[in-house]
Amino acid sequence: MIKSIKTFDLKEKRVLVRVDFNVPIENDKVVDDFRIRAALPTIQFCLNAGANVILMSHLGRPKGEIVPEMSLIPVGESLADLLEMPIKFSADCVSEDAHDVSLGLYSGEVHLLENLRFYVAEMQNDPDFSTKLAKHGQVYINDAFGTAHRSHASNVGVTRNFTHKGMGFLIEKELQYLSSAVKNPRRPLTVILGGAKIDTKLDLIHNFIGKADHILIGGGMAFTFLQAQGKDVGNSLVDPARLNTAKKVMARARGKSKLVFPKDIVCAESMKNRHSTGVYNAGKIPDKLMGLDIGPESINRFSQIIRESGTILWNGPMGVFEVNGFHKGTLAVAQDMAEVTGSGTTTIIGGGDSAAAVNKFGLMKKVTHVSTGGGASLELLSGNTLPAIYSLEI
Repeated sequence: MIKSIKTFDLKEKRVLVRVDFNVPIENDKVVDDFRIRAALPTIQFCLNAGANVILMSHLGRPKGEIVPEMSLIPVGESLADLLEMPIKFSADCVSEDAHDVSLGLYSGEVHLLENLRFYVAEMQNDPDFSTKLAKHGQVYINDAFGTAHRSHASNVGVTRNFTHKGMGFLIEKELQYLSSAVKNPRRPLTVILGGAKIDTKLDLIHNFIGKADHILIGGGMAFTFLQAQGKDVGNSLVDPARLNTAKKVMARARGKSKLVFPKDIVCAESMKNRHSTGVYNAGKIPDKLMGLDIGPESINRFSQIIRESGTILWNGPMGVFEVNGFHKGTLAVAQDMAEVTGSGTTTIIGGGDSAAAVNKFGLMKKVTHVSTGGGASLELLSGNTLPAIYSLEI
């Protein structure tokens, strides 16, 4: 059993919260505060309960080095604006000064610690580092779903130092949709998969064969399946090492789940050279061209299935949506999902590039749930245990 933050008496307690503030920063400013906003319900609940809150997070991959460009100072400024209150900040997450600030907090105050990954001990799940982090709080709450698939000091090691530990509202919500809702979905259940690499999605495909009514496959990963069927995919992205695996997946799915592949493909010589752009049959792509998006016939087929679904899970774009001209397949899926959400369909975006896409198209608030963790959501949906979630079990 994992305790919810709602079960604790937090009044005048120091609550150490692991959050995921790994957000994009440009010119010392946060340019996308989605993950910061996602943590606000938990932070605000602590403050309303009379707690003092210590927040810890990583940012980027400094690999144990102090990298000024990866400081959490801009995040602290953004958080202060969102909370409409000043917050305290420590330039070292485990220094004596940082501990003194945490110990001296009054109820209703917030203390943000500097980037955890400035210490390599964080990624090594070092027990001494975990103990130093634990000194900040009396109650530990994990609300960083985006790192739940990692065994690090701040989300796994630190839990051994707490009798009172549990999950925040964000993790609770993620588990509700990515675990519970998918176990008992409203039918038909449709899984939409895309992105470049097939290997990162194999466990997920295997987990949903026999569970999903339809599995729609687009993006770069589709070409490995198409070539495994003996089709000409030109210069498109293919993983030769996974061709036999793709054949086995298709054989295993027969009679259990309907695998749906693109019928037509938007092609060009490259993402940069778009003069040769055209739509080709998915099995007859010219040698010098590569597939960069699903075509209009494929969009119509995918759209039809989406509109007939009761639950939809989407992980991975249909094409290179960041480049104008190769975005239409991803945009169409996002728009269709937003539309059916209004009609009662449960629509779940599995983080990563899919989340970036719905955000870019301004549709984030028009689907049921957008996960904050790409890798973590993939692991969970693949049926794997998340170390940071398991460590909260009591």
